[in-house]
Amino acid sequence: MRSIKLTTAMTAAAALLTLAPAAALAGHRHLGRRGAPPSGCRLALNVAPRLITAGDTTLAFGHLSCANAPEDVGQTVTLYQNAVGSPGGFTAVGTTTTLAHGAYDLPTAPLSANSRFYAIAAAAPAPTAAAGAKSPTRTVRVQAQVILSGPADGADLLTAGLRTGRRNRVAFSGKVTPEDVGAVVVLQRQNALTGNEWHRIQFGKVEAGGNFSIIHAFVVPGDANIRVLIRSEHRNVPSPSNELNYEISQAENPQLTITSSANPIFFGQSTVISGKLEGAPNTPVTLLAHTVHQHGFAPVAQVKTNGSGEYAFPAQSPVDSTFYEVQGAGRSSAVLYEGVRDVLTATVSPATSSIQAGQTLTFSGTVSPDHTGHLIFLQRQNPSGTGFNVVEATTVASGSVYSIPYTDFNLGTNVFRVRVPGDPQNGAAVSQLFTIQVTPPTAAALTPEPPGNSTQPPEGQF
Repeated sequence: MRSIKLTTAMTAAAALLTLAPAAALAGHRHLGRRGAPPSGCRLALNVAPRLITAGDTTLAFGHLSCANAPEDVGQTVTLYQNAVGSPGGFTAVGTTTTLAHGAYDLPTAPLSANSRFYAIAAAAPAPTAAAGAKSPTRTVRVQAQVILSGPADGADLLTAGLRTGRRNRVAFSGKVTPEDVGAVVVLQRQNALTGNEWHRIQFGKVEAGGNFSIIHAFVVPGDANIRVLIRSEHRNVPSPSNELNYEISQAENPQLTITSSANPIFFGQSTVISGKLEGAPNTPVTLLAHTVHQHGFAPVAQVKTNGSGEYAFPAQSPVDSTFYEVQGAGRSSAVLYEGVRDVLTATVSPATSSIQAGQTLTFSGTVSPDHTGHLIFLQRQNPSGTGFNVVEATTVASGSVYSIPYTDFNLGTNVFRVRVPGDPQNGAAVSQLFTIQVTPPTAAALTPEPPGNSTQPPEGQF
């Protein structure tokens, strides 16, 4: 799931990609045979990244190896592609020439659907010593770009004018690119403490134009980490959207109101819980609280209302997201959910703004409070610049530290960030942005993409 700024990428592609004659770029039905032709030449092919976001390119590269070493160099290699939904089988999509030691590399055009590739050496127009050497077939999986919209991310639905219950349903909408009419839209809510479990809460369908909409009623106060998962009919792999994070409180009791001066807060910050006990001046009120791990409310502070029935408790600094309730004069307020967001630090090594394709970047840092064993994501901005997609996932190590290596093959401008997803204990946090320019590679230095270079979040229940 990797993204790039396409203008820069295609400029780089133009420098590497030479157009083949028209005859060579016509539809092709597996000319030659896989492996070595009678000349004894073999053609290897790799593609990286193997999982991308619609609108991204991928890099095809490999080596031509001949029994007579000088025949490795200066040979024409033609790349063929078959995309899901495209008629006519494989089609030639570009050519290049082998360099020293038979190395070659060739950026593809932007992809929108799952695709297969293979390459043939000197297939046309004239025979050479390596003619007919054909590579194995390689597959690139493509995720759709999925943008989910709703109330502002991080909104407290109580103060935003939204409430629990069917009468206060929330509208979610979004767009899928490429358009995939009829694909299933699964609205999911996360409810695991390690950020690794998603449960479906509603279904929808992609409509004309790639749009979708779902109306949902929240029932239980607490955290609500929401996303959609698009289930395509083979065109794309299952594609998650961005996540929206909410703190949901109960509908207000007008006889005993409760509000927070800041919601959510970051770990280490404080908030003041206040409100009004209607018609009860100079009356004792008690603040009660519990976290997601605790059962039942327990008192944490007590004050008296002023002459107008208003109250304010001393500042509270919860470590975890906390449920608050106020009691006084025989009344109980609504349950207020105070979200506490993680604090995340992040650095990148090497500390550079430019690398060659195929080099490895390592993002590392800490998460507060302690989140040992929790999922953490490396995300990359999608080609349209409208959101971020996960390109690598790992878990926070002992001591609440993390390290995420990622080998980058995406030519052009790459914008990364680190994100720790929210859970019932704490809200999500994101790092600052890292902008990295990825330049064309030295073909001979390229190695296959590491097997675990793209670990994705769990799909969850669909």
